[in-house]
Amino acid sequence: MNIIICGAYGRMGREVALAARQAGVSIVAGVDAGPRQDVEFPVYASFSQITSDADVIVDFSRPAALGDLLAFARARRIACVLAATGYGERENALIAEAAKEIPLFVSANLSVGVYALKKLAQQARALLPGADVEIIEKHHRNKADAPSGTALALLQAISDKETQPVFGRNGKEALRAPHEIGVHAVRGGTLCGEHEIDFLMDNEVITISHSAQSRAIFANGALRAAAFVSTQPAGLYGMDDLFA
Repeated sequence: MNIIICGAYGRMGREVALAARQAGVSIVAGVDAGPRQDVEFPVYASFSQITSDADVIVDFSRPAALGDLLAFARARRIACVLAATGYGERENALIAEAAKEIPLFVSANLSVGVYALKKLAQQARALLPGADVEIIEKHHRNKADAPSGTALALLQAISDKETQPVFGRNGKEALRAPHEIGVHAVRGGTLCGEHEIDFLMDNEVITISHSAQSRAIFANGALRAAAFVSTQPAGLYGMDDLFA
């Protein structure tokens, strides 16, 4: 498998490069507009400079890079693993359109453990319909988006048509209302990522949590997703498809 890493100089880009080397996966190119760093493969400032063939693009960059990435992938018919966070309506529309032509694997978190966390949370939500639910996520001080893409994915997974998300609480009129799910972001230090879901009831609390001890779990997940999506027809795929 030959891959291109978008965001090659970032923390996750370097982790993917390390995991790929250990797995015998070839990195044919990288894309990053940042200051040049020492890596073992050619890195370009834009996709237009790449001439190498690839099976998959693995993206851990920023939403701003998505347009050029998908234009290149569609022109070359290359599958993609999109693991950046902070997508909005514009980015989601670009993804939906591109998925008509190429296979795209989209996930805010590629950890097997976080996937299990989501499934456990869905089960707890079904078993405890009257519980108050709060989601708390913690990340390093340099993470740009808040709440995290994983927290938003967890929120979506346990929400129904009556759910009212509340992003943090502040003020003198912040009394919890029925059907709320609170989502809270903590930033500091060098945390890889922690996610906790609390189910709070009268006189008892159930907490389900996941703590990332190393970014390697996300890099290995990206390679697993890349191997999967490279064999699929055009369409939109995610963690549920990987574990189907």
